[in-house]
Amino acid sequence: MADRSPDDVPTRPVPFDPDGLVDIPDASTIRLFNSPSFFRLWLGQVVSSIGDWLGFVAITALAARIGGSSPEAAISLVLSARLVPGFFFGPIAGVFVDRWDRKRTMVICDVGRGLVLATLPFVDTIPGLVLASLLMETFTLMWGPARDASVPNLVQPEFLPQANSLSLVAAYGTFPIGSAVFALLAKVAEWLGGYDALEGLRINQESVAIYVDVATFFLSALMVSTLPISRAIRAKDAPKGRADLKQTFRELAEGWKFISTNGIVRAVIFGIATGLFGGGMLVPLGPIFAKDVLGAGPSGFGLLLTALGVGMAVGIVGLSVGQRHLNHQIAYVGSLIMGGAMILLGASMSTLAPALGFVAVLGVCAGGVYVLGYSILGAAVEDDLRGRIFATLYTSTRLTILMAFALAPVLSRLLDALSHQLFDGEIAFGGSAFAIPGVRLTLWLGGLVILFAGFVAFRNVKADAVEEPS
Repeated sequence: MADRSPDDVPTRPVPFDPDGLVDIPDASTIRLFNSPSFFRLWLGQVVSSIGDWLGFVAITALAARIGGSSPEAAISLVLSARLVPGFFFGPIAGVFVDRWDRKRTMVICDVGRGLVLATLPFVDTIPGLVLASLLMETFTLMWGPARDASVPNLVQPEFLPQANSLSLVAAYGTFPIGSAVFALLAKVAEWLGGYDALEGLRINQESVAIYVDVATFFLSALMVSTLPISRAIRAKDAPKGRADLKQTFRELAEGWKFISTNGIVRAVIFGIATGLFGGGMLVPLGPIFAKDVLGAGPSGFGLLLTALGVGMAVGIVGLSVGQRHLNHQIAYVGSLIMGGAMILLGASMSTLAPALGFVAVLGVCAGGVYVLGYSILGAAVEDDLRGRIFATLYTSTRLTILMAFALAPVLSRLLDALSHQLFDGEIAFGGSAFAIPGVRLTLWLGGLVILFAGFVAFRNVKADAVEEPS
C-alpha cells in the first residue's frame, strides 16, 4: 500500500490512533496532553489567544484615541461591529468548516487575521476600525469551530474533558498575559520611536502591540500547519465544481435539524449561550456593584475577578482529576443551576467577604459548564456534523455575551429608576432596610436567566434519557 500523508486520511469517523498521532514519544507530554499533536494545537491556541487579547486591548486603545471627544462611543461602535458577522455568517461558517480541510481553514484564518491587523497602525478613522473588526470576527468565526471540531480527532474520548479544560486555560487564562504585554510594550515603543528608519511604521504603544499581535497569528498558523488534521469529509463526498448554494443551505438545515431533535446537544448549546448572557452581566456591572453595593471600590472589583478566576481554576482541575467518575450530563446541568444560584446569593450580599465566597463557587460552576458542555458535544456529535454544531455554539455564545455587555448597563439604569419610583430604592422588613439598586436587580435577573437555562437543560436531558431506550 502506498504511503499517504495525514491530510489524506478520512475523518468520518476518525478513531484515536496513537501510532499516527503520537509522532514524538514524550511520556510527560502524552500524560498531560494525551498526544503531541493536541499539544501543538494547544500551543497554537495559546499563542493565538495571547494575540487576541493583545489585539483587543490595542484596538480598544486605538479606538479611544481616534474617537477624540467621544472615546466611549468610538469604543462601543468598534466592539459592537463584532456582532454583525455572527448574525449573517456564523451559522454558515459551520457548513464550510465541515466541508473544507480544517487545518487549512485554521491556517488561512490565522494568516488573514494577521494581515488585517497589520493595516491597523495606518488606520485613522473609526469606519476603518469597524471594517477591520468585521473582518477579524469573520476569520475568528471560522477558526474557532475548526479548532473545536478537530480536538476529538486528536485525543482519546476519555481525555476530552481534560482537553477542553486545557483549551479553556488557553482561551481565557492568557488575558492577563496579553494585558501585561501591552503595558510592557509602552517602553518598547518609546525605545523604537528613537529610530528615524522606523518612522514609516507609525511607532507607538498601540502599533507595537499590533505588530506583536500579527507575529502571534503567523506563529500560530505555522504551528497548526504541522498538525495531522485531515479533511472534514471524504473527497468523494465533497461538492464538485462551483459552489452549490442550495447544497450549502441543505447542509445548514441538516445541522439545525440535528440540534432541534437531539435533546443533549440542544441542552448544551442553549445552556451555555443563555448562561453566558446571565453571567456576562457581571463584567460591565462588577465595578459598580463593588463600589456602590459592597463599598469596596476598584480593589474590590479586582478581588471579585480574582475569586472568579481561582474558582474556575479549581473547577477545571477538579474536573480533570475526577471527570471519569461523573455523569457528564447530570454534572453539567447541576453546574448550570448552581451557577445561577451563586449569582443570586452573591448579588444579595452587602459586604465583600461573603460575596467573594459565592463568586468563587460561581467560578467553579462556570468552569464545569464550559468543560463538560464541550466534552458532551465532542462525544455526542459525529465528525461530519461537528463543525456546524460548534459554529452554532460559538456564534451563540459570542452573541449572547456581547449582548449582555451592551444591555446590562441599560437594564441597570432602568431598574434603578423603577426601584426608586416604586420602593424608594429599598425594601424594609423586620425593622431593617435592604437596598435594591438597579445593579443588584440586574444581577438577580442574570441569576434567574441562568437558573432558567439550567431547568430547560434538565428537561432536555431528561427527555433524551426517556427516549433513548426505545
